[in-house]
Amino acid sequence: MLLRGILSLYVAAAYASPTDVQESWSTLTNTRRVPVTLGVMSRCPDALLCETLFDKVIPRVAQKIDLSLAYVARINPSDPEFGVTCMHGRYECAANVQQLCVAKYTPMRTWWEFVVCQNYEGRDQIGRPDVALKCARTARIDWEGSEVGRCAGLDGSGTGEEGVRLLQGSIRTTEFLDITKSCTIVINTEKVCVHDGMWKDCENGHEVQDFVKQIEVAYQKLNSDAMVSN
Repeated sequence: MLLRGILSLYVAAAYASPTDVQESWSTLTNTRRVPVTLGVMSRCPDALLCETLFDKVIPRVAQKIDLSLAYVARINPSDPEFGVTCMHGRYECAANVQQLCVAKYTPMRTWWEFVVCQNYEGRDQIGRPDVALKCARTARIDWEGSEVGRCAGLDGSGTGEEGVRLLQGSIRTTEFLDITKSCTIVINTEKVCVHDGMWKDCENGHEVQDFVKQIEVAYQKLNSDAMVSN
């Protein structure tokens, strides 16, 4: 129960978007959304596979979820830039910061488009400043004129002070929750599937329709429980 409560608070606080998402991505009124977290390393092939799959899941359940990315890395106080060691190098740390800052200050539809754009550029390009700025334009983010740039670094470097703090906080939470593999899929605080070279521990399946179904079931449960409590 403690773990469930902490993850719910983490999703709500660390990844809350200040702007309501529009059109089909908007929140259904008077309902509780399902927290969905992908535990990832932003340059990891397994993460890109999961995110590509979820790009097909999200449009079918966007109104019913609170989506977040949680980053798998290691706190390293001796690292001068991030205070973190990322498995795939400093550009992975930079990408993590870029994505965290975009997720904090833009709606889900916008920050997800930013992540998808980075992935499309190729794994070895993720985290590079020019790619971050290009993907900001693609996702219609005013990088220099908004909190996103101040958070991640106006030059797109991913070394902004606020963003580095977000990354360290994300990693500490991920470590506490024992998310160690990229990619780990968590639905409503329960680990439901892992891709680590292959699909593992996916009791209820690992196809698009399987994740949609699990989210729909969790959504119905959350909201039926809420009705009972009221």
